[in-house]
Order: sequence, then structure tokens, then C-alpha cells
Amino acid sequence: MPQEKKEHPKIKPGLHPRNKHRERYEFESLIQSNPELARFVKPNQYGDESVDFFNPKAVKALNTALLKHYYDIQTWDIPPGYLCPPIPGRADYIHHMADLLSDDNGGEIPAGNKIKCLDIGVGSNCVYPIIGTKEYGWSFVGSDIDPIAIDSANNIIESNPPLKNLVETRLQKNPNNSIHGVIHKNERFDLTICNPPFYSSAKDALAESDRKNKNLSSGKLKNITRNFSGKNNELWCEGGEKRFVRALIRQSKQNADSCLWFSSLVSKNSNLKSINEALNKVEPADVKTITMGQGNKTSRIVAWTFHSKEQRENWFKKKQ
Repeated sequence: MPQEKKEHPKIKPGLHPRNKHRERYEFESLIQSNPELARFVKPNQYGDESVDFFNPKAVKALNTALLKHYYDIQTWDIPPGYLCPPIPGRADYIHHMADLLSDDNGGEIPAGNKIKCLDIGVGSNCVYPIIGTKEYGWSFVGSDIDPIAIDSANNIIESNPPLKNLVETRLQKNPNNSIHGVIHKNERFDLTICNPPFYSSAKDALAESDRKNKNLSSGKLKNITRNFSGKNNELWCEGGEKRFVRALIRQSKQNADSCLWFSSLVSKNSNLKSINEALNKVEPADVKTITMGQGNKTSRIVAWTFHSKEQRENWFKKKQ
């Protein structure tokens, strides 16, 4: 017997106003886009249609449907065990960055392939470039230290004509670098985005996965299955998110002229103090901290630039 029907707001609180996923999923339409999704859609404890978000196959089927239905991606796949990201949160990052760029462009969101973005850690899923090209027509370079992830992203690009002329990938050969070796000489980017590895070790990542499973099951499941998609370099690195972003900040200073705005997702609020200390050391011209919310989860984007307001405005005037 389902529990008493739970009232849901029509619009999911916290998501960006332009996010296509603000309303509850229309599973009938999504199943038409990806019939494979049908076998995973079942009533939850409140009697609402949903999927088990701790079933990797269900999440993958949902993502495939969302990317096809909203972003015209006809063929999308990732290797077994690789990260299957939440699409609404990824879309929020892109939309907030569009707003950031508009502040230097007379309040108008710059669109078209003249806007060039670097996705540091594009992953096997290629989701940020997919959303950015569809929503704003931007061009992307996606970098990654994993050759398998690069091959997977390339397969997605080659299988979807809208991406072919707008997205390219580059293998980062030095795992200690985020920017060095990826940006070419005299190359200019309007924006870098990054979804850094969150955990400091595989042990920490597995412990968090178990904790979430237990919370979702309310302690009722006897055998908890680890739904733990994501290869090591996607989920953890030595020092975790804090160390990764601090290293990114140091390298950004050495590439100050190559990019208008650098940015990174910061999942853990307690890391902000250390990250801001690192930013103070490189003396950026401006820093923005943007809060994002999805359900009970809150994260933030930290963005910084070494260009003055006047220089940023001139940057876009030269593109016209």
C-alpha cells in the first residue's frame, strides 16, 4: 500500500529559471523518446511514477531519454562503471555561466560558436558540451586524463551530427595538470568549467555511497547494494575537491590571458574558505560565488577572472 499521497510543487525549487528540468519528469513523453526507460518506471512509496535512482541501469535509461527528448541526442552511451551524471544539475551550471557571461556583454547572453568553453574533465558522458551546444550554440573543448573517457566522448560526438563541428576532445597526458598542456598557444577561451573529483580516497567515496543507500532505504533493506558508478579519477583524487580546485586556481594564474572566466563546481561548503584563500594569493580581478540548489542538495560555483570589467566588456566587443 502506498503511503499518503505527497504533494509536490509544480516547479522544483532551486533550479535555474531556464532549466528545462524544473518541472517533474513527464515519464510518458520520456518513454516515447527512450522505450527502454519503461521497465524502470514504477510507483514510489507515495504512488507517484518514478525510477530507482540507486539503480545504475535506471539512471542511464532516464539520462538517455532526457538527452534525446530535450537535447536532440539520438545516440548516447557510456562504458560500464563510468559516471552517469544528474542532468538537471549539469544544466544549472551551464545556465548560471551564461548569466555570468551576459554581465560583461551588456546584459545579453552571448550565443553561437564564437563562444568557446573548456570543460576540464569532460568524462565519458560529454554532458556539459551537449547542454551548452544545444542551449546556446557554444563550442567546446573537453579534456580528460582517461583515454577510455575520451574515446567514449568522441563516440558520442561522432554519432550526433549537431555536436561534430562544435565539440572536440583533448587527452590530458599529465594527471597533475588541469590546464597546462590542454590550452594551445595563443588559444582563447571565454569560459572554463570543471566538475572536480569530490572525494580524497576510494574508501571515502565508498563510505558515502553506503551512507546514501542506508538513508534512502530508511534502514529497511537487509542487503544494501552499492550503486557506485564512476571510475577513480571521476570521483576521487589525493586531497579531494579542495586540493584539486586550489591546483586549478594556481594554474589559472599562469594562463590568465587565455581565458575570460575560470570556474569550478564546489560541492562542499567547508572547502570554500581554503579555496578563497588560494584565490586571494593569485589576486584575480573579480570572484563570484554562485549558489545552486536541487532538492535538499546545495552546491556552489566559484568563478574568477584576471580581467577588469572594462577588459571583459572589450573582450566581447571584439567578437561582434
